[in-house]
Amino acid sequence: MPTDPFVADELDDEPRQLPNLSPGVTLPAARSWRADRPGDLVDGVQPRGALLGSPGPNIGYALLLTNRVAETFARSPLEHGGDVETVVAALAMKRAASFGRAPVAADVECAALVLGYLGSPSAEFVELRAEAVDDAHHDYEAVRAICDAVPLEVLRLAPGALTSRVADVQAALLESA
Repeated sequence: MPTDPFVADELDDEPRQLPNLSPGVTLPAARSWRADRPGDLVDGVQPRGALLGSPGPNIGYALLLTNRVAETFARSPLEHGGDVETVVAALAMKRAASFGRAPVAADVECAALVLGYLGSPSAEFVELRAEAVDDAHHDYEAVRAICDAVPLEVLRLAPGALTSRVADVQAALLESA
């Protein structure tokens, strides 16, 4: 197999100096680093608040997972498929980020359970949900409002444990609306 002509055959043939410096010249020591660029986290902690979302590793994968199961969602005739998928995926992203990992199918299942797309929610909840989700595909503030309304303690439950508490969570969401 041919060898790159710039790779030394033996360790003895390697350059003993940095290639662009004259013999005897050394690089100065590195300066200390400060978080002074736009976007740097000053305290090293991700800020929390309205419209800031839930950053996590590879959270965009929730969009693909949601798209795969979107046909199984029980949505009202007033809800557009893209809007529903956006809100479910955003809630799944929030759940996955709270565990510090990429989304999995259970995240999408929990998000769909909370929002009533799996199961049978009350007619009042479906009506409110249809209004909240309307045009969410193009409205980041609407998506964040829905995600922020769901308590993280409930969202972190396993799908089996969440099933028994869905009605309570939906009732709380109705009261807060």
